[in-house]
Amino acid sequence: MPKPPSSQDPEDTFDISLMEKVARGDHSAFEELVQRHQYAVVGTVAKMLGNHSEAEDIAQQVFLRLWKSAGRYKPTAKFTTFLFTITRNLVFNETRRRARRGEQSLEEQADAWHHQFQEKEHSQPDARLLESELREAVNRAITSLPQKQRMAVVLRRHENMSYEDIATILGISVSAVKSQLFRARTTLRQMLSQFLEAPSNSSKND
Repeated sequence: MPKPPSSQDPEDTFDISLMEKVARGDHSAFEELVQRHQYAVVGTVAKMLGNHSEAEDIAQQVFLRLWKSAGRYKPTAKFTTFLFTITRNLVFNETRRRARRGEQSLEEQADAWHHQFQEKEHSQPDARLLESELREAVNRAITSLPQKQRMAVVLRRHENMSYEDIATILGISVSAVKSQLFRARTTLRQMLSQFLEAPSNSSKND
């Protein structure tokens, strides 16, 4: 039986070997997989939901599903695409759950933060503070994107994934991934332009 293309990647080959052990009930192999990927999963969940306090709980659910699905796992693609497909499903489920409960949308949170930023930039013009605020503005802007665009941006920007891997995770074509990223970047440029202009306008008025 020919090896899948992903087996050419030593890191992926190691992950697959760990998954084979997990499928046989090896708890130490599972713990090693968690250690290898928990930071990326928690970070992705936090960026997707805009809430770091809930990220670890969702990440635990991701790895629980990974454990339960180990026996059905087939290395037809990279292990990380399998892991982040589980992550996508749980994040999207959580987004829908929030919508049903009528919780404040990410867009509303971004708008509220925008007003706070405008107030701070006039009262606290320290360059380091503004740089920190701008980083937060970027994160808030990302969380306000539609969920597929948001996931594409997070996986591309923070996890350095290929278009092909992102396409597998999102269940869309590579061209659709590029389209999602193009629309997301256009939106982000529009949203962040007001923040980028704020410091320069403030300095001109001093």
